Amino acid sequence: MMQIAAIGLVLPAFPALGQNGSTTLPDIVVTATRSARKPFDLPSSIDAVSLQNLQADRVSINPSESLREVPGVLARDRQNAAQDEQISIRGFGARTTFGVRGVRLYVDGIPATMPDGQGQLSNFSLGASDRIEVLRGPFSALYGNSSGGVIQLFTADGTDPPEWRAMFGAGRYAGQRVELGTRGIAGGLDYNVDLSRLRSDGFRRHSRSERDNGNARLRFTLGDGSRITVVANSVLLPHAQDPKGLTRQEYLVDPRQAAPSALLYDTRKSVRQNQAGLILEHDDNHGGQWRAMGYYGERGVQQFLSIPPSAQASPLSAGGVVDLDGDYGGVDLRRGWDGQLGGRPFEWVVGSSWDRQSQLRHGYENFVGDALGVIGALRRNERDTVWDFDQYAQASWHLSPRWSLSGGLRHSSVHFVVDDRYITAGNPDDSGRRNYAVTTPVAGVLYRAGRNWHLYASWGHGFETPTFNELGYRSDGGSGLNLGLQAARSDNFELGSKWRWASDNSVELAWFQADTRNELAVDSNTDGRTTYRNRGRARRRGVEAELQLSLAPRWQAHLAYTWLDARFAQPVEGTTGTRIAGVPRSALDASLRWGGNRGWHAQLQLSAIGAVVADDANSARAPGYALVDASLGYVIDDAGMQIAPFLRLDNLFDRRYIGSVIVNESTGRYFEPGPGRALYIGCRLTFR
Repeated sequence: MMQIAAIGLVLPAFPALGQNGSTTLPDIVVTATRSARKPFDLPSSIDAVSLQNLQADRVSINPSESLREVPGVLARDRQNAAQDEQISIRGFGARTTFGVRGVRLYVDGIPATMPDGQGQLSNFSLGASDRIEVLRGPFSALYGNSSGGVIQLFTADGTDPPEWRAMFGAGRYAGQRVELGTRGIAGGLDYNVDLSRLRSDGFRRHSRSERDNGNARLRFTLGDGSRITVVANSVLLPHAQDPKGLTRQEYLVDPRQAAPSALLYDTRKSVRQNQAGLILEHDDNHGGQWRAMGYYGERGVQQFLSIPPSAQASPLSAGGVVDLDGDYGGVDLRRGWDGQLGGRPFEWVVGSSWDRQSQLRHGYENFVGDALGVIGALRRNERDTVWDFDQYAQASWHLSPRWSLSGGLRHSSVHFVVDDRYITAGNPDDSGRRNYAVTTPVAGVLYRAGRNWHLYASWGHGFETPTFNELGYRSDGGSGLNLGLQAARSDNFELGSKWRWASDNSVELAWFQADTRNELAVDSNTDGRTTYRNRGRARRRGVEAELQLSLAPRWQAHLAYTWLDARFAQPVEGTTGTRIAGVPRSALDASLRWGGNRGWHAQLQLSAIGAVVADDANSARAPGYALVDASLGYVIDDAGMQIAPFLRLDNLFDRRYIGSVIVNESTGRYFEPGPGRALYIGCRLTFR
């Protein structure tokens, strides 16, 4: 680690290695401060990955295609649409068995994470988007509950002249994808509308899925410094099969097979979600900004698990089919100001937010007589409601040409209420409530060691409540929610160095440490049903390094490396292992790209992930792996039309590997294999 830190002090002495490349980092980000700022001038680790770069030749199905380029982020495509991708930042969120936890998600400033901390990536419309911003470290705590990191997607602005877009692609395992969209500027209206459809048979048996996405963003400029933005999106996942995990022996015999119980019970999931949001913004004549945001959505989920009928014999059982149907929404009011304090630049933001989710949770038996994988008798009926009410403030003061201070404070309260409506002689009333509240301060200092070299330090306090899904089942097999779970509390530290030269060359280094109390961890995971517990103290400590180089006018290189030691303070009873499951000690993404905005371009990309343990006892392990991907494309661009065909060859050397693990899977089916060599052919068309 000391060697990497020394590099950050030595590199500024070297001359520029090249110029005239195209950077993957936009000059402006907003996630760290809630206002437009250059990431180079912030005391935090924040990256923005462009999604509009045709040279990247991305399939644009899942965010993991782009997030792999960001240090500190582990983004794994599980090849299982029923469980979503696995996303963790600096080890936060690694325990998740489905969805995203421990990391806050946003789309155009509207939460894609519920007030309990459960997030979904399914409504991320990548084809219509401009960039993904990823905030890591202490300052992410200013986003409240479960903010071990923040991932925010931004829809692309309209173009002048307006344009129509189409994308067609097909490939082995990835399936067939069609996307149509239009964006433009018409007077005071800036619009972007996009529709996409994906059909895939998947890499493994019993992993077929379908997904339809729609996204629209309309921005009206009123001429008096005011803007109105309407954001609407929808996702329909009508039938996503779940192949479940494999034992090590099953993986060695045939990595493409599904677990036997997945076929027996036809494990599967369906999702439907519709959401709309409205953002009002006003800039006054005195450096002030006002912002009001409101959103509302409806979401339904039905999932068939492989729990055997014998395990549902207890009158306290919740059955083997989960059926959720509910709505959610919230508001955020914010006031910002850019001016001077003591003759030096000063900016502040104060605001308050309220979010609420209410869902009707039904549980059914997954059998009728001898028929399995069907909806049977009712075993659970309750109304689950969670809401939060937060207040926040943050500010930045440029004390001198070399020094600036940043800080903030957020008070969060999260309230869970359960109204049990399934009460029988053997199943008592399990209604209850649980409240969590905490104040999370953050502070940072940035020192400008030179015009192109900045050093910074930051500290923050974060917290994470259990989600409703984590409260959903008790470890003792009893009925009702596990309301005894505590919220996890973390103290986060970061030291960093940022150096940039020429136009597109940069080196960024960061050392970080997060100490957590009442760490939330998986207690058991059986047949798709997971229980959780507080695991005591944990520490996540590591180093991130990112290098962006323009080697020559048409050559660019990028490297992102993470070393992370994540472990509990005490081992599980009867064992000696303390590593946190699902977190590799090292991760590397390196790419070499050749080409320009027109004509031929090509890329080689290497991804290397270290070994991970699959359970808290550290008794099961998935080995590390390295994959090489290659792509080749051509761009024809004239005044009225752009044609950009491309092809990708993923896992060039057909490496067999375990792409992700199911943490603490009780039957030993921890392993989810990744796909072999796969060719994908696509074409993007733009008509102006």
